Amino acid sequence: MNQNIIFKRNVLAVLAVTMTAFAINASAYTGQELAGSAKLSIQEARAIALKAHPGKITDEELEKEPGGSGLRYSFDIRRGKVTQEVGVDAKTGKVLENAPEGKNPD
Repeated sequence: MNQNIIFKRNVLAVLAVTMTAFAINASAYTGQELAGSAKLSIQEARAIALKAHPGKITDEELEKEPGGSGLRYSFDIRRGKVTQEVGVDAKTGKVLENAPEGKNPD
């Protein structure tokens, strides 16, 4: 086989592996091991949180937390100079929290 073809195949293989690694990291969030107990996906919870407070999500996690079903997605959403913490119940989709992030963020 031509050396140029072999080189191109190797480059494509490395790119595919690299892109897959970035895709996996982009979808990872704190508390992902609890996702099996959630009825909502992280994507559904993001949409609910952004509807409650539009902006840019800077942090997200799934955590056991008092209130609601006891399992919630928590999002830090920045808009302008304000970071809002929005909590979405992972089983019902209800917004449980929508308040400016405190002085001592998680």
